[in-house]
Amino acid sequence: MASIFPPPPSIARSRLPSFVDVEAHAPTDKKIPWGLALGALGVVYGDLGTNPLFALGEAFGGEHPVGVNRLAILGVLSIIFWSLTLVVALKYLGFVMRASNDGEGGILALLSQIPQKARLRVLVLVILFGAALLYGDGVVTPAISVLSAVEGLKAAAPSLARFIVPITMAILVVLFSVQRRGTESIGFVFGPIMTVWFLVIGALGAGAIARAPIVLTAVSPTWAVRYALAQPHDAFIVLGAVILCIAGSEDLYADMGHFGRRPIAIAFGGLVFPALVLNYFGQGALMLSGGKPEPSAFYALVPHALLVPMIVLSTLATVIASQALISGAYSLTHQAVQLGFSPRVTVVHTCAGKFGQIYVPEVNWALMFMCLALVAGFRTSDRLASAYGMAVTGTMTVTSIAFFVVVVWAWKWPLWKALPLCALFLTVDLTFLAANLRKFWDGGWIPFSIGLGVFTLFTTWVVGRARLGAYLKSMMVPLDSFLDDVHTLHPHRVRGTAVFLTGNSGGVPTLMLHHFKHNQVLHETVVLLTIASEHTPFVRTGDRIAIEPIREGFYRVIARFGYMETPNVPALIEAVDRSGAVPIDMDRITYYLGRESLIATGRGLRRFRMRLFALISRNAIPATAYFGIPPNRVVELGMQIEL
Repeated sequence: MASIFPPPPSIARSRLPSFVDVEAHAPTDKKIPWGLALGALGVVYGDLGTNPLFALGEAFGGEHPVGVNRLAILGVLSIIFWSLTLVVALKYLGFVMRASNDGEGGILALLSQIPQKARLRVLVLVILFGAALLYGDGVVTPAISVLSAVEGLKAAAPSLARFIVPITMAILVVLFSVQRRGTESIGFVFGPIMTVWFLVIGALGAGAIARAPIVLTAVSPTWAVRYALAQPHDAFIVLGAVILCIAGSEDLYADMGHFGRRPIAIAFGGLVFPALVLNYFGQGALMLSGGKPEPSAFYALVPHALLVPMIVLSTLATVIASQALISGAYSLTHQAVQLGFSPRVTVVHTCAGKFGQIYVPEVNWALMFMCLALVAGFRTSDRLASAYGMAVTGTMTVTSIAFFVVVVWAWKWPLWKALPLCALFLTVDLTFLAANLRKFWDGGWIPFSIGLGVFTLFTTWVVGRARLGAYLKSMMVPLDSFLDDVHTLHPHRVRGTAVFLTGNSGGVPTLMLHHFKHNQVLHETVVLLTIASEHTPFVRTGDRIAIEPIREGFYRVIARFGYMETPNVPALIEAVDRSGAVPIDMDRITYYLGRESLIATGRGLRRFRMRLFALISRNAIPATAYFGIPPNRVVELGMQIEL
């Protein structure tokens, strides 16, 4: 696994004009970025901000209810307060988000910062599994968020309860159907809507607290300790629901590249944290006053005359929260493709010139059908909450492990400094994970199974590409030997330029040998093009392309792209032509691509994995579509390969 991010070849670089603007993708932190903080409210905090709809109700009135008394209510509120403080404020905002890769965050960005010598196979596999679990979170979050918002209809008009599931499914269908249009056109309203949301839920909570101000004493950790000592069984069960209060913490790190750490921190401290605490404590105050701990306890705070407007606002907020998770799944898939963990997928840039504004139809429709299946199967948010938590705690635990490796190997922290901090994070994460294991058979197996399936795809693709690459490399002929033959044989040279895409920059591509053997001709100019994926999110324009003139009309071009970028080969070749370093005839250019027909060999697990790899390869989108190559300029040559 140490070769997942091989170092780029060392060859002379030609200075080329800019053809992709990547210089200013990350926001700066020089002044107070109020506008970015407002944007962060609409994108980053959608998931975390809508958790009050169901989190506290799940703790006391879910599938596994616990005893409701004064100690329990204050103890649970104390656990919620300190979970938000330790996990969101301290772990993510205070430390993890400092581990940025050129301003970009996310679990795969954390992996890319780990030095090669520390990137052990088991560590890479653990981090890949944590990334795969995010897809399970991406399936459950839209379903439970929208469903919990629409359930407010029961409080407004009990006769409408039978329409909750159909309305939820209709909203989800519309949400996923409009994804292909992109979020840029409506994204500017996300921040103001979520600002209103946080102000409203904070005000509702403050009104209830005024009637039972004793709940404010729950900010003291002594209530959590007393509850755990007096009712350890109930306290442990409650942790499985409290995780719902901090679900969405990973979004802060994943979306850091769009807003920066400071705007996200400003939004949390200035509005999100106070509003969440006020609302959770307000629900607790209502329970202390005799309110019933139902999954819809959130709506018990709302005056009856305002129920309908609140249901509308809640639905908008949950749609925004779902949008953030869906966009995150697109971004994660794009990163996985560029880093070599996933087969090529369709990546549609919905807003020219803006990174992150992408749409991946394969992921979109898969998420939609799974979300609809969850809503149809579970039908209520309290039942669906049982499926929530496994993926969240798993990813948070993996993030803590990866962060420890980064601070020790990349930041060069001494163990005496790194161990206590990361041990604190892991203790919290593992405690939540253990509490959620009891929910595995109640629905927790669903996001876990989704994550396991994605993890199997990732690892199968990595292993399969490695074996395919090793086979093709073994078939390669040294370039000097081939050029000596060309010099001696003087084959017929046709007008124009031939571009051979090759994943290995060390010899003659097997594809070109195949072409020369059967056609016995070469173009006047031959470009051996290698697309190299870097372990940074973006590559500066001046460092993107390296050109090495060889001889006999042959040129080697290596183009470097970050894992947040999508290569465009025609634009790349145009830039090479403008540089004057290669005599390219743009009117007579042909791209040569290989299409391997894979045959699985071996026995047992290896044969199964290779069959799966062959299936995935056949269904991956063609290189012409992914690299933007015009189909009428492409010649594909087939090869049969046994793996």
